[in-house]
Amino acid sequence: MNTKKLTDSRLRDVLPLMFSKKMFSKLVSVLMLLVAATGFAAHPYPLEYWALREYVSGVELSPEGDHLALLKISTKEADPVLEVYDTSDLSKEPFRVNADPMEIIGFNWLSNSVIGFTARQKVRDRIEGFNEGVYEYKYALLDIESEELGSYAQDSQPIVTNRLPSKPDHVIVAYENYDRDGPAGKIQQAFRPQAYWEMNIKTGAKKLLIRGKLRLGAIRFSADGEPRLAQGYDERSGYYIWYHREPGESDWQEIYRQHIDEFEYFGVGALQEDNPGYLYVYANNGENMEGLWSFGIETKSIVEPIYKRSDVDIGNLVYHSNYWANPDVVVGVTWSKDKRHIEYWDAEEAAIQRQLESVIPNAHRLDFNRSRDGQTILISNLGPRDPGTYYLLKDGKLEVVGSQNPLLEADQLADVRYFTYEGRDGRMIPAYITVPNSEPPYPLVVMPHGGPFVGEVVDYDEWGQMLANNGYLVLQPQYRGSRNYGMEHYRSAFIDGGQGGYKMQDDKDDGALHLVEEGLADRNRIAMYGWSYGGYAALVAAARDPQIYQCVIAGAAVTDRNQQLNYYRFLLEGAPGIEQIRMWDDSISPIKEVSKVNVPLLLIHGDVDQRVPPLHAEKYLKELERHEKNYQYVALEGADHFYNTLFYRHQLLLYESMIDFLQDDCGPDGL
Repeated sequence: MNTKKLTDSRLRDVLPLMFSKKMFSKLVSVLMLLVAATGFAAHPYPLEYWALREYVSGVELSPEGDHLALLKISTKEADPVLEVYDTSDLSKEPFRVNADPMEIIGFNWLSNSVIGFTARQKVRDRIEGFNEGVYEYKYALLDIESEELGSYAQDSQPIVTNRLPSKPDHVIVAYENYDRDGPAGKIQQAFRPQAYWEMNIKTGAKKLLIRGKLRLGAIRFSADGEPRLAQGYDERSGYYIWYHREPGESDWQEIYRQHIDEFEYFGVGALQEDNPGYLYVYANNGENMEGLWSFGIETKSIVEPIYKRSDVDIGNLVYHSNYWANPDVVVGVTWSKDKRHIEYWDAEEAAIQRQLESVIPNAHRLDFNRSRDGQTILISNLGPRDPGTYYLLKDGKLEVVGSQNPLLEADQLADVRYFTYEGRDGRMIPAYITVPNSEPPYPLVVMPHGGPFVGEVVDYDEWGQMLANNGYLVLQPQYRGSRNYGMEHYRSAFIDGGQGGYKMQDDKDDGALHLVEEGLADRNRIAMYGWSYGGYAALVAAARDPQIYQCVIAGAAVTDRNQQLNYYRFLLEGAPGIEQIRMWDDSISPIKEVSKVNVPLLLIHGDVDQRVPPLHAEKYLKELERHEKNYQYVALEGADHFYNTLFYRHQLLLYESMIDFLQDDCGPDGL
């Protein structure tokens, strides 16, 4: 490998405690001196930089704006520490809490003095089966005034469903309402009916509000604790049912039902606070693209479109930035293509967004939330040239709170471009490319997303940026089956037979060849890297003929489609069952294609992967040996399937293995 390693102490030295603009400038100077002292070029960065977990994450403002809390990982192997700062002076020593031997993984302000947080601990060395990992979880409360820590989740982990802004020191929590180990129907396992309780976060006392059931569950409450919306499933008729309830009433009114076999989407977003008697709903309503519609509660029908597009589905509702004063107020809706966009119908919120985007460096995906009085604003930004930075605006002063990775400078990161290309059957495929800061033609890494039936918007992608920083053009195709581009694009992956390894694979190959034709990619230096379904696609690519790749890297790959589907086949019915069964029963199974593998292959798998269990890798490795194929294997010890289980040691091994393989073992001359 061509990059040089920094020692542990040097990594610690360049991770500052807190940032102001002045300190940030000093950090840049320190980094430049460090580059000169150690003799490596500013490009590419040492892989140790990329392997670090988020230095600062999850920053959240207290309701009154006098404190902010964040998670901080101060050294490369440390667990996150919860830190609470005084927003009037960020230089003051923060109040710190860790959960040793557990690891804090997320938190929220529940009131101006109480934080609720979730912690996990690895308690097993082996998985117990599909979707049964090695971690156990605990929920705890922290009172920053008394500095006391309490836990009110001895029996099971609660979910905070409403922070009740109008009721200080109270929240609504939900607990599973049935025995997980006992008999449960297929849909019941999916819905998991819950019991809802109002909890006093100072004392832990709880009052039962309502018990959900299969036919009427997933209950949503207003900011003052009134149950208003619900969803359930009628097993006899096979219909999902949506309900509404007026304040002060005890009877639920059915407002809509949809058969389980129906693919068109329908979902209730929220009540329209400024238009009583109407809901925001997400729906196709007979159209290809999903839109946002107004739904009449009395007429039980869609009334008119609020916002829809002909090119992409709409995304999520945007709520008022001042949650504590305007908890149920919707101000806009998102849509995504080149980036996430917000269509506002609140002029004040739109103006704040524009003003902040004009002053925040490299503004891309910018979010903000305000204190109850609206005067203190916490801002976050994420984009191709910003791995994630948090800012505080208070008393007219803008300060940098921290960065997820302060070692990465904007001018050393890469631009991301959105484009479309035509596949061999005429279908237009959306895609993103991450472009190195050098001249084409580039070696190319095709990096399909996992899922496969998900949407992907490339704002900041660490894998893509790491590869681009090492000189590789990265293609992320939104192949057929990807969500966000309409019902037809999604269903074309399976509705007439599973296209895994067939047309879905053609979409990826056609994107690579398009970039060659455009002069951006070198035809003789192309690789594929993917994780989960992306790893499956990489294994399919390794056995294709004609072959356009010089090598492939398959992470957490599904190697046996039958084995994977059989983990959950008995749970499937309706549209989800049609999707999964048609897709995987008809698609190529890599385990049966090993004899056709014709390029070097790097296989990577976590040894406690619960979503794609290690048996996939073990069986595939035996076949590689039997057929005497050129391969390397890297086991990530203690790593699950998901990104938040990849620690520094895992990511460093992953990145070193990838770059070494691409440079030294990918084809006769490397990539």
